[in-house]
Amino acid sequence: MEHERIPYATPNKNAHIESFHRILEDECLSRYEFQSFAHAYKKVSEFMSAYNKVRIHSSIGYVAPEEYYKNVLNGTAVKQLIKL
Repeated sequence: MEHERIPYATPNKNAHIESFHRILEDECLSRYEFQSFAHAYKKVSEFMSAYNKVRIHSSIGYVAPEEYYKNVLNGTAVKQLIKL
């Protein structure tokens, strides 16, 4: 296992996954005191379902990922301007 230190405020190709992990920590993991692995698995699974089916995301036009994916498949997704 290798740990890479990333300087503060450095553009990062992993920014999206790091953002997701922060949201997972803030909105799920830090809210519960898990009693078992099964309890943790259940809560994280519930969070993931809500994250993909209910929670709106500004980066994809304020819709849930599942809805955006369906819109992409049927050609009605609104193209998003991505700022770098």
